[in-house]
Amino acid sequence: MIAAYANFQRDEPTASFSFAEALKSLKIENDAVRRRSSRHGLWIAVAVYVAFALPDRWLIPDVAPVTIAARFAVATIALQVFETLRLAKVKTVWLDITCAAALLVGYMGWLYPAIATRDVVAMSYYMIFGAIFMMGANLFFSFPFRLSVITSSLVLCAFFVTIEEFFPSSQTYKLAFGMFYISCFVFTSFVNWRLNVERRNVLLNAAEARHQHWEASERGRSLLELSHTDYLTGIGNRRALDRRLDECWAAWKDERRDFSVFLIDVDFFKRFNDRYGHQEGDRCLTVIAHALKAVVESSDGMIGRYGGEEFIVVIPAALPKVAMNLAEKIRLEVESLAIGHDERPDDMSIVTVSIGVAFTREKVGEKVERIVREADLALYNAKASGRNCIRSFDPLLPRPDDYAGKLVPLLAAAIDRKLVSLVYQPIFDLTNEKAKAVEALMRLRMPDGTAVSPKTFIPVAERSGAILELGRWAIETACRDILMTDRMATVSVNVSPIQLRSPDFAASVADILDRCGVCGSRLALEVTEGLDMDMQSEVLKCIADLRALGVEIWLDDFGCGFAGLSWLRAIEFQTVKVDRTFLHDCSNPRGLTMLQDMIALIRNRGNTILVEGVETAAQFSLLKDLRIDRVQGFHMGMPVSAELLNAA
Repeated sequence: MIAAYANFQRDEPTASFSFAEALKSLKIENDAVRRRSSRHGLWIAVAVYVAFALPDRWLIPDVAPVTIAARFAVATIALQVFETLRLAKVKTVWLDITCAAALLVGYMGWLYPAIATRDVVAMSYYMIFGAIFMMGANLFFSFPFRLSVITSSLVLCAFFVTIEEFFPSSQTYKLAFGMFYISCFVFTSFVNWRLNVERRNVLLNAAEARHQHWEASERGRSLLELSHTDYLTGIGNRRALDRRLDECWAAWKDERRDFSVFLIDVDFFKRFNDRYGHQEGDRCLTVIAHALKAVVESSDGMIGRYGGEEFIVVIPAALPKVAMNLAEKIRLEVESLAIGHDERPDDMSIVTVSIGVAFTREKVGEKVERIVREADLALYNAKASGRNCIRSFDPLLPRPDDYAGKLVPLLAAAIDRKLVSLVYQPIFDLTNEKAKAVEALMRLRMPDGTAVSPKTFIPVAERSGAILELGRWAIETACRDILMTDRMATVSVNVSPIQLRSPDFAASVADILDRCGVCGSRLALEVTEGLDMDMQSEVLKCIADLRALGVEIWLDDFGCGFAGLSWLRAIEFQTVKVDRTFLHDCSNPRGLTMLQDMIALIRNRGNTILVEGVETAAQFSLLKDLRIDRVQGFHMGMPVSAELLNAA
């Protein structure tokens, strides 16, 4: 039916960083460190080696010219070879071998001229310094264990060959010095082995830490991206757009860098859903979102889902003409998708959009919400002009509901500014005429203290999306006020269909119950029967998830809508609240019969019956005669704050 869906895919490749890659990266970094330390070590070793020319002159002066010349020759050749190999960027192992060879050649290059000295006694003591070469191989350089053992073994062998074949000495001398050299060999080799093991463990631990850090960073990045991404379309959500709006607003206030805001509404989208189903509706929104994203991002703008079938665009544009051209490009892009829509009441047969555009201006107000409101007013004018068109904000045009427009930014900040509160109306059991539950009712006041009717601000909160945050706040506040203080056994809170459609609503309720430490069975959520929720699968799944938490689901205002029986069949409500109009119509026989029939219907299904709107003693007496389970109304108790609530 919708050709634009044919090649639509959302799968994207994900990057990975394995432990082996982390280890390889660290080995490369460690290799560079080893090269630097080998170079520094060789230069220091050469300096010490050459400095021992002074003891040569003191202890073996007769052969000192030869040994000193050998020292300088070995030092010069070793440094030249090492630096040549380093500049040639040979592998680190060859630099290690060069250093090891320099140690061996340096030892034997000094030893064999030195043993020709006539001062045998001095030389017999001087030979003890040969152990320095062995220690250097095992401890001074960071040689691999095998290379260090080979080097120190050759030094040890050279020593024994010398004292046995070329240097006359007593057996006591040979035994003492031999044991000393062997002890140095064993000790330094063991220490070298331990150092190599420690270095390897440090490398492995560092690789593991780097891998875990990468994983944590990726999880953090993914969570951050998810928190700024609309779950359905994959584009930015309200949170991401709010951040971009704040950035643009700050740039405009500080540097006068202009920007524009578009509000885009899919024309007659409810009819599309009714005709093709919500699954096709979701696909339609996703296709449109990705098509518009390509257009907007090419102009360095950002698009996000504003709510329902509305999208919002924030675009830097120095001139209104640039912004209007982009808006027209967006409108044409949606038309070119040619998504069929046969249920439109106009002469179009494809999906189109209406766009409202607002620009920064000197009298735009002190807060960024004002420019969004102006884009909303422009969108209203576009829809009033026949849809599938673009309108920019004009302050001279009439505003459809300026009072509601003022409520939008007020509701967004109502919690922080403590403008919203809860009152609680008792619910009485008729068996003992005691209140065991209360209903939480939201109240809003303007900054000047003027009360705003729930019938006024709740619809605005639902249209703007503020109901999601307000709803979570209401549930948590009710749990803290009533359940955590044990003022009542149960508290009920009204929920909006927008909340039930939210994919994380059940999870947020679970989090609130966990943080408050209260049982889910003590919380009841009231679903209004008159709301047009079309029995959507996501709503039913959300209700099932809430039931799994133990939360009670009540049907509110039963009888005032058109889908009550369908809801009773689809969902197992613990309590059904009969709309107050049925009780108030009992003054005539027909009204009383209708109430009795409705009570019989609910009772046969096994639901708890709650009648609201009890305002007189006569109404209360009638409900007792009808054996109603619970009642609620001004006659029984007025809505009061938690502090004034009578827990008895």
